Amino acid sequence: MNTPSDDGCAAVPRARETNLPSVVIERRVEWPDTDAAGHYHHSTVVRWVEAAEAVLLGRLGLAHLFGSTPRVHFEADYRARLWFGDLVRVELRVDRVGTASLQYAFTVRGQGEEAAATGRMTIAHAAARATGSTPWPDEVRELLLKAGPQAPELLT
Repeated sequence: MNTPSDDGCAAVPRARETNLPSVVIERRVEWPDTDAAGHYHHSTVVRWVEAAEAVLLGRLGLAHLFGSTPRVHFEADYRARLWFGDLVRVELRVDRVGTASLQYAFTVRGQGEEAAATGRMTIAHAAARATGSTPWPDEVRELLLKAGPQAPELLT
């Protein structure tokens, strides 16, 4: 599979990326999200980020991409603890769009405004049964470049 640098994920200069898609979702830290220290487990962030991605792609009408967007890179910096029952806001933003990949940036915040975790996730587009990455269809790439912020998914 091509890596993001192979397909030019940074091909679109950030100065032009003024209306990239983003979404905010809210979740609660559930009991199984915690570890023996009593705060959220690092793997919970991956799940929250993927939940935000599902909401974002659904809002964009791109749910059909599931099964053709493998993760090729994930990184996170854990900055603050989140505890059982805490309300969590996850912001997921399309950061860069390449020919056949894209990079998300994310921020996880607890009840204060302090970031509890930040990071990036890169996905590639790989059509069914392809042996490597494949270019985004034109209409998908257009949405990924211009759809702008989407309606949040908030807990009531």
